[in-house]
Amino acid sequence: MNKIITFGEIMLRLATPERQRFSQASSFNASFGGGEANVAVSLSNFGLDTEFVTRLPANDIGNSVIMDLRKHNVGTHHIISGGNRVGIYFLETGSVARPSRVIYDRANSSIAEIKPGMVDWNKVFEGAGWFHWTGITPAISEGAALVCLEAVKAARDKGITVSCDLNFRKNLWKWGKSAGEVMPELVSYCDIILGNEEDAEKVFGIKPESGDVSKGDVTAAGYESVCVSLMKKFPSAKKVIITLRGSINADHNSWSGVLYDGKKLFEAPEYQITHIVDRVGGGDSFMAGLIYGLLTFDGDDQKALNFAVAASCLKHTIHGDFNLVTVAEVEQLMKGDGSGRVIR
Repeated sequence: MNKIITFGEIMLRLATPERQRFSQASSFNASFGGGEANVAVSLSNFGLDTEFVTRLPANDIGNSVIMDLRKHNVGTHHIISGGNRVGIYFLETGSVARPSRVIYDRANSSIAEIKPGMVDWNKVFEGAGWFHWTGITPAISEGAALVCLEAVKAARDKGITVSCDLNFRKNLWKWGKSAGEVMPELVSYCDIILGNEEDAEKVFGIKPESGDVSKGDVTAAGYESVCVSLMKKFPSAKKVIITLRGSINADHNSWSGVLYDGKKLFEAPEYQITHIVDRVGGGDSFMAGLIYGLLTFDGDDQKALNFAVAASCLKHTIHGDFNLVTVAEVEQLMKGDGSGRVIR
């Protein structure tokens, strides 16, 4: 199977311990994470060949990032060196009615200062069959947006499947253009488009024909109109996928998803995820599960969707950005075994 390439920013994650508030914490748990890196790690855990492309400073923190990626069998051959710092995000994990909070400290990070021409995409895409990016990357800076555009154009020219998680982050779009101005051209090169209940509306103004997104009462079938509208807007898209999260509180979410292939809407089983450990990276684990399923299940879109939802369900039980589960564990949950009994 050909290599999967992902491109974006990986950050130092500093999380308060034991659900403490920022004002309480005297220490932070340090790890690394970021949308596209999270996807690469998941896919490597599933046994696929991956390569993560980014820009990191030539210092001990940058080296630590590379060591961590290599620990998870993610390729780092095309990470370019430069700039002065790794971006940081601070996480305060919520509980019950108190939501989690994220504070970004990623201005002037190495990848925020990336410029067109720095990445040799022809070399990166040698032996590649899939390229994945998210809407977070073009939000970082104009340079990151332009390099992302280089990447999707090069991937299209080589016949490589391109996937995108729309991942709208309003707090990042500060460099002069809005998501609505930048994202349409980038998404036009995509074969697979993933979004959640807000992305399509916030980025493209596309709303479900029925239900209220803000209240979380849109059914799976209600999202078919969103999928149809996205396909009309982006005719290159072969599949549109929407994740369906119902947030009962910070510890209890319902979780499912739908996939539209232009003719039929597939709906996954719904999971009730209680006692959530860490939901950050949930969408990335879904995307990785979807890519794995689409590549390995011989065109069975229903099975690919079910695998994505189950994989992401398990991610909610794991601290950190990365989904450190195996294919066997995901398939066990797909079969209905969510008992959590000790395996001896």
